[in-house]
Amino acid sequence: MDAYDVVVIGTGTAAQVVSSRVRRAGRSVAIIDHRPFGGTCALRGCDPKKMLASGAEAADWARRMHRRGVAGDLCIDWKELIAFKRTFTDPIPKKREEGFARQGIDAFHGLASFSGPDTLLAEGRTIKGRNIVIAAGARPVPLGFPGAEHAIASDAFMEVEDLPKRIVMVGGGYIAAEFSHIAARAGATVTVLQRAERMLTRFDPDLVDWLMEKFSDIGIEVQTGTAVEAIERVGGGLRVRARAKSREVAVDADLVVHAAGRAPDLDALNLAAAGVAVDHGRIVLNEFLQSVSNPAVYAAGDAAAKGPPLTPVSSHDGKVVAANILEGNRHQPDYRGVPSVAFTLPPIAAVGLSEAAAREQVPKLRVNSAKAPDWYTARRVGEPVYGYKTLVEGDSGRILGAHLVGPHADEIINLFGLAIRHNLTVDDLKTSMFAYPTGASDIGYML
Repeated sequence: MDAYDVVVIGTGTAAQVVSSRVRRAGRSVAIIDHRPFGGTCALRGCDPKKMLASGAEAADWARRMHRRGVAGDLCIDWKELIAFKRTFTDPIPKKREEGFARQGIDAFHGLASFSGPDTLLAEGRTIKGRNIVIAAGARPVPLGFPGAEHAIASDAFMEVEDLPKRIVMVGGGYIAAEFSHIAARAGATVTVLQRAERMLTRFDPDLVDWLMEKFSDIGIEVQTGTAVEAIERVGGGLRVRARAKSREVAVDADLVVHAAGRAPDLDALNLAAAGVAVDHGRIVLNEFLQSVSNPAVYAAGDAAAKGPPLTPVSSHDGKVVAANILEGNRHQPDYRGVPSVAFTLPPIAAVGLSEAAAREQVPKLRVNSAKAPDWYTARRVGEPVYGYKTLVEGDSGRILGAHLVGPHADEIINLFGLAIRHNLTVDDLKTSMFAYPTGASDIGYML
């Protein structure tokens, strides 16, 4: 039996933070992953997705600036774009493994499953840990309809060598929005089938409505209130059957992408053998990210599902769990002011309270909102989709929430996140000096 102070399941952001911090404190550490080392963000999620988006950004910028001083056509070479993405992703597993070795962390390749409260089976060996940290990430939720096996997951989409002409996105969240913008600008015909009544339900509905103008402008067909019921093979392609209330919908496609959400990746872990309680597919954790039923076990990141499913949250969770293992349970996660961005073109971003939540919690609320395509920030780059909504506590002037769509929204939202996390007020931001002309120089007008 191999015995360690801490055993970490997964090699993504949370797992790396936990294992590195615990190892630096002199504890023995093992890390286990059945997938290539590196985790979702670096290999299958935000980083490679943003590299694909870089090509779409260039094409979109040229399109917007056509007849504004830019001439000629610019198009995406999909094969070259995928090859560019791989220059980043391909070296990561080896680098991660070498990094673990340099730190003195023992790495195991294989599927981990609990065999007892403090033991795991992996690579045909029993591995024991005084503490075990579940940082196994998330997986696509089961679609639950006939022919679901014909849909590929989002990570497989980023490996497609030849972009198909007709693509259907099942679902209407981050993945569907971001990938549809990339694919459409690369020349594909894209249809989004979303069960809910609008896309991007985590974002402000008014700003999503403004963003939908861009979907229409680049030829993405979005059908909301539409539940997919089956995928069939028809000839050399696929047919997606769905229902919108009483109306039957059929869309032909060359590729169908599962974009209907993700859930903690726990099924293979045999949590029952460890006595780890699970409720509705989530580990039951206390305020210290520790299992309520097995104190030897902690969870972090997407596997914990306590905070928003974002990379900075995974890193934050990892720091909290490492500190609690090393110092005893003294630290709790703080998810205030965590920005969230969907990297559509232009991006949409949010931080803090929604308008509905703010109206419930704050007696005196000031809402500042405008669509501002005539502002310099938008006009300079020929982008008609630009707007904001900021939520301010009436008495104190504290910033409670910010919602942005348009150029630089993905960067400017971080300043609002800083303000919310540190209880800054409107006056604090309005008296700050931001470089001009930049997106940040618009902040004072948004408040």
